[in-house]
Amino acid sequence: MEQLSLQNRSRFWWTMGSLLVLIVVMLLVSLNTGVVQIAPMDVMRTLFGFGNERQELVLFDFRLPTITIALLVGAGFGISGAILQGVTQNELADPGILGINTGAGLAVVVYIFFFQSSLANISGLGVYILPLFALIGAFAAAVLVYLLAWKKGVNPVRLILVGIGVNAGFSAALIIFQIKMNPQDFTQALVWLSGDIWASNWSFVIALFPWIIGLIIYSMYKSPVINILNLGDQMAVGLGARVERERRLLLLLAVAIAGLCVAAAGGIAFLGLIAPHIARRIVGPKHQQLLPVTALLGALILLAADTIGKNIIAPAEIPVGIVVTIVSTPYFLYLLMKTK
Repeated sequence: MEQLSLQNRSRFWWTMGSLLVLIVVMLLVSLNTGVVQIAPMDVMRTLFGFGNERQELVLFDFRLPTITIALLVGAGFGISGAILQGVTQNELADPGILGINTGAGLAVVVYIFFFQSSLANISGLGVYILPLFALIGAFAAAVLVYLLAWKKGVNPVRLILVGIGVNAGFSAALIIFQIKMNPQDFTQALVWLSGDIWASNWSFVIALFPWIIGLIIYSMYKSPVINILNLGDQMAVGLGARVERERRLLLLLAVAIAGLCVAAAGGIAFLGLIAPHIARRIVGPKHQQLLPVTALLGALILLAADTIGKNIIAPAEIPVGIVVTIVSTPYFLYLLMKTK
């Protein structure tokens, strides 16, 4: 038993180290490539303060903020999906499937429709108000799903089915607002809702960084509780857990993380689904190990998708959410067919 535990810890740290190396490699590739290509040695010189003004502008004002947002959002969506799968005991749970992403997206579109002319014009105080609206929309969706799914407790299957229905309703409301927009704003909103890292500036990074990182750290602190909830309600109660209270807290935690991520990068589908699944196959179901690996996997996947989307048909760009969906859909279908 002790030898098995040592093997698991060894696999965990080896996986963490490998993912960190892959993230660094992908980060360097992302810094080198794009519409304006910069040689690897010039990137290193610029990072250490020896580049020219053009290189510094491209790297520090455009690429590094986008990369930072991609890493934060990727880790956030992965953690949110892992929490939802653990709490609902359903391997198909995901912020997008439960309607959380669409609820946050609807709130953001409402904010843009009434208070801003477009995403591109958001600045100043709007940078901080936008995540607040996304959180309000995400929490509204989560509360609605929870209330509709409640029937002497929350059944995991019922929660997923209600989430799908609420997601469809919010999607219809989104279409109504998009139709009322002018064509330029409609196109911009459509691209953003499919998943687009539009907030490529340091102000937005500063606004999101402490919240997403703080919530991710707190979710890792709560990982033993998720392990207990995975044993089933009766067993969890027998072990002294306040099941409904802990479930509500963890759901709110997952919703808050997803809402902040939607504010920065739109509704990226399936990332919160596949990252926890891949992590679970590598390190097992224990959430003390699962959550950190999921965070790094989510960050790596989104950074890679963003790099691919910006380079595959350059100078045009494919929204990062579409790249993630193309890659993830076959795996989602595989999970769907495998699920009893």
